[in-house]
Parts: sequence; C-alpha cells; structure tokens
Amino acid sequence: MSEIVVEAAGLTKRFGAFTAVDGIDFVVRPGEAFGFLGPNGAGKSSTMRMIGATSPVSQGHLRVLGRDPATDGAAIRSRLGVVPQENTLDAELSVYENLLIYGRYFDLPRRVINERVAELLDFVELTDRREDRVDPLSGGMKRRLTIARALVNQPDLLLLDEPTTGLDPQARHLVWDRLYRLKQRGVTLVVTTHYMDDAEQLCDRLVVMDQGRIAAEGSPRELIARYVTREVLELRFAAGLQDGVADSVHGLAKRVEDLPDRLLLYTDEADQVVAEIADRGLEPESVVVRRSTLEDVFLRLTGRSLVE
Repeated sequence: MSEIVVEAAGLTKRFGAFTAVDGIDFVVRPGEAFGFLGPNGAGKSSTMRMIGATSPVSQGHLRVLGRDPATDGAAIRSRLGVVPQENTLDAELSVYENLLIYGRYFDLPRRVINERVAELLDFVELTDRREDRVDPLSGGMKRRLTIARALVNQPDLLLLDEPTTGLDPQARHLVWDRLYRLKQRGVTLVVTTHYMDDAEQLCDRLVVMDQGRIAAEGSPRELIARYVTREVLELRFAAGLQDGVADSVHGLAKRVEDLPDRLLLYTDEADQVVAEIADRGLEPESVVVRRSTLEDVFLRLTGRSLVE
C-alpha cells in the first residue's frame, strides 16, 4: 500500500445549488484512525460517500488506495469495508446467513467465508448467536454484526459512519475495544461522528467540519491544547443570582462563557481561580473543575446553536 491511503485536495460535493462539501484538503495514512467530527449537516457523510466511491466528486482531487474513484470505483470498493450509519442487515436471515451472503458479493468461496465467519463472530462476541435471526438482536449486537460483515473481505480501509449511534455505554465500549484491536492489526479506519467520546477514544487524528469546510485539524490532544485551556471551571448559581456575575469574574480566566444555567471559566489554574472567586465574595451553589475535552473545542469552533 502507498504511504497515503486517502488523499483529497479541494474536494467538493454539490447537490444542485447546495454545496455539502466545500473544497476540503486532508490525507489519511496507513494504519491510523482518522476522524471527521462535526454537527449534523457538516458534510461528513457526503465526504464518506465520495471516499467510498458511491458518490461522484463534483470538483477537486481525490485518490483512495492510490486510485481515482471516478474510474476505478469497483476496484476501490473491493478493498473497502463499510459500516453505514443505519444498520442494513437482513432482519429475516440469521447472523451466519447475513455474513455468508455478503461474502458471496466478493466472490469468496464458501469454505473461505465459513473460516472468516467463525473468526469474525468470535471477534465481535456473537458466536453463540450464529443461528439466530437478526431481527430480535439488541442494537449493540446488530452494530457488532455490521462491523463483522464489513470485515468479511479483509479490507485495507474500513469506513465507519457514526459507528456507535444509539448504543448504550456497555455496547459503545465494546465497539471501541474491537475497533482499537483492528487498528492494532494495521487496518486503516476512517470514522465520522458527532460524539466527542468516540473521537477521543478512536482517532489518532481528526478534522472538525462545519458547514462543509474544515475548521481545524490535529490529534485530540493537539486540538484541545490549541483551542481551549487545560481546565474548565463550571459555576452554578441559585435562580436569578447569575446576572452580572460574568462582569464580577472579569480577568480571572482566559475566556468566560455565560450560559443560561451556568458560567464556564476557561483557565490553566482552576484551583487558583476558585480561591480568587471566594476572595471576591461570590458564592456559587456548586463549583466543578474538569479537564477540557474535545467537546469544548467542538463547541468553540462550531457554536452552540442547534443545527437542523
């Protein structure tokens, strides 16, 4: 495999007059987990469909596994594994039959498919559900089966669109663990998500997308260091007592956000700020000191307004 798995320059996707992806540049290297983080409508899924050679590029340069999706789509798709945002399993068939049929799409012999099915069901902890129909499985089981299905052809590149949407915490952690193991095996992962935990747990590097453009790029740690402080101090006050408090804490933090239910102070020295708040006679109902996260970066870059 070449040193770059996916290379994009000026990548653009238009739907009529609407521009979903607006001239973005990025590269994905072998063996890394690369993420697209952004709100709904940011252009993440449109970018993934272009990478997956299922949606044509409107403008710009795109190479996937060294090939041009416009002319080599079939060859690219044969080396991809795809975990779509919605489970597309056949609910009336068994767990085994879903994997068997998918393996046949790649013209794999039944003997090879059976060997891989046994390995994959063990990998996603579904061996004991092999003959069960898909319909009654839990959401977490269906998600793990979808991941197993995407691995039947032993792909060089695995595309995961919102891989943990709708999962409970236990199922999410199991999916994280299995994806981390794939990365250890050298599988290149490209992930889209609007879950900060997914991005921090899974991604070596990521881009933050907003309104079709890339707002920032780097590792989770680099982005936190670049755009927010080391710590965040959250102050909550009794109803009606928060008005004017932002003026009272002026100069204590690098940045202050005055939200309807709390005050956020971004600082590298939270304990010192807590002491200074007390010296100024302020009496919040609760004081919480936490480390800054990707969510703080995300909200700073994309805003707090709801995007429909």
